[in-house]
Amino acid sequence: MKVLTLLLSFVIVTTIAVFQRRTAVFPAGAIVDLSYAFDSETVYWPTAETFHLEKDFAGTTEKGFYYSANKYSAAEHGGTHIDAPVHFAEGRQSVDQIPLDQLIGAGIVVDVTKQSEGNPDYLITALDLLAWEKKNGKIATGTIVMLRTGFGKYYPDRKKYMGTAERGPAAVAKLHFPGLHPDAARWLVGNRSIKAIGLDTPSIDYGQSTLFESHRILFDKNIPAFENVANLDKLPTKGFSVIALPIKIKGGSGGPLRIVAILQ
Repeated sequence: MKVLTLLLSFVIVTTIAVFQRRTAVFPAGAIVDLSYAFDSETVYWPTAETFHLEKDFAGTTEKGFYYSANKYSAAEHGGTHIDAPVHFAEGRQSVDQIPLDQLIGAGIVVDVTKQSEGNPDYLITALDLLAWEKKNGKIATGTIVMLRTGFGKYYPDRKKYMGTAERGPAAVAKLHFPGLHPDAARWLVGNRSIKAIGLDTPSIDYGQSTLFESHRILFDKNIPAFENVANLDKLPTKGFSVIALPIKIKGGSGGPLRIVAILQ
């Protein structure tokens, strides 16, 4: 009987231990919202349709209860949003095809606010990334890289944030904001294995880009980009997780993104 009791105790303890290992533990820590709200001030590319919200109904129904509903329309690429790889790489993942585990992971912030200050055309280089590594260690496999230029402080002032508040095709040539240098994009895909990349400007390529090389380099390797990311100034250099969930548009080249960081 004593042996049977010991055996049962062992089985119970082992079962509990296995269950505990299999039980998902949600990360503890403060949650930082990295998305801007969508409204009439939401920043879009000068040639893209802006956000429109139209009220269908708001009030008391004939049966006496309150009800509200709206309809909205907008371009895929505006406000805090994701660029799916197919946006600039034929045959690569559309927004609904990006694996969920690629949108969730450990994050880092590469801060180039000093370099971008006074230089709206600043291009983030491989040297900036290497300087981060010198202080913090090698960018780990599966990292979500956030680039902080400091331009988030200007959102949604289009003139300060983008270089122009004008709309239409002629306004594109007047865009000025920092972005990732194509050589830095090549360095990342050739030397590191990241899940995704994001920044606090309207585009991963800088405002004056006409070839959008950084988009093309990253997206060819199915690395999506998060653009118009908010509140990067509230994040530490490392020690946080990112959850970035876009609207699931079948075949979409991008879409609105609700992205948060969980501080460790």
